[in-house]
Amino acid sequence: SFLMLFTDTGRVHQIKAYRVPEAGRTAKGSNIVNIIEVTPEEKITAMISVPDYSNIAVDEEYDDKNYLVMVTQRGVVKRTRLSEFAIKRKGGKIALSLDEGDELMFVKCTDGSCDLVLASHDGSAIRFSEENVRCMGRNARGVRGIKLNEGDYLVDVACDSDGSQVLTVTDNGYGKITPTEDYTEHHRGSTGVTGHAVTDKTGPVKAIMCVNGDEDVMMIASNGVIIRTGVEAIRVCGRASQGVRLMRLSDDVKIISITRALKEDEEDVSEIAETAENTEATETAEE
Repeated sequence: SFLMLFTDTGRVHQIKAYRVPEAGRTAKGSNIVNIIEVTPEEKITAMISVPDYSNIAVDEEYDDKNYLVMVTQRGVVKRTRLSEFAIKRKGGKIALSLDEGDELMFVKCTDGSCDLVLASHDGSAIRFSEENVRCMGRNARGVRGIKLNEGDYLVDVACDSDGSQVLTVTDNGYGKITPTEDYTEHHRGSTGVTGHAVTDKTGPVKAIMCVNGDEDVMMIASNGVIIRTGVEAIRVCGRASQGVRLMRLSDDVKIISITRALKEDEEDVSEIAETAENTEATETAEE
């Protein structure tokens, strides 16, 4: 497989997965400029892992079930066939054209029949079918996905293909699960509905994800701490509710990201916790 790395300027770089050096859980990692050619001002905002289809003939059936949906900070949405990116180019190539002041923030792989849920910083959300976004060429700009209020901006995008539930998490560690059908389907470009009741206690919306209820969710804080919890342990609440506390944070720490993980057995979780405690004890002793 290979990785597609998208930058905030709307460019995409493609590299073999093995080019990313392996490292331990607490390692700092390598600077991205050692792997791909990016300018100091560019930031990687999305990463997609896809099969290396560049050496095989892309048939019509493959083409109709493999798309990339790109969403910008200002709510512009674009859908492009994955085959448009089959030819690799040193130094990267254009993934979409951006308006002045806008940035590419999110990229999702879809099969052509997914529902998209867009969530904004101030708690607005909209759900619509990706079929409402016509397929465009690689250099196209895209179309409006959500109408945002002044000062608001997109914080995350979720893809729903099987009627799953929607998990939302805020900056201050509050979250909730809401049935997808509570997000009334709209035509793209409207203001949508309230997806999360944002208050000073909860903080603004940080992330959104579609879940099935049989997986774990990992929440990553700005101080590097990660907490892992089962989706079934998160309360199901109404679409416009504040949710409940999922992770206790100090005043200067915020949630920066969430990700889905396979469910682990209790024995595996205990082993991970014991290893983490031993590592922490060793580091403390060394200090």
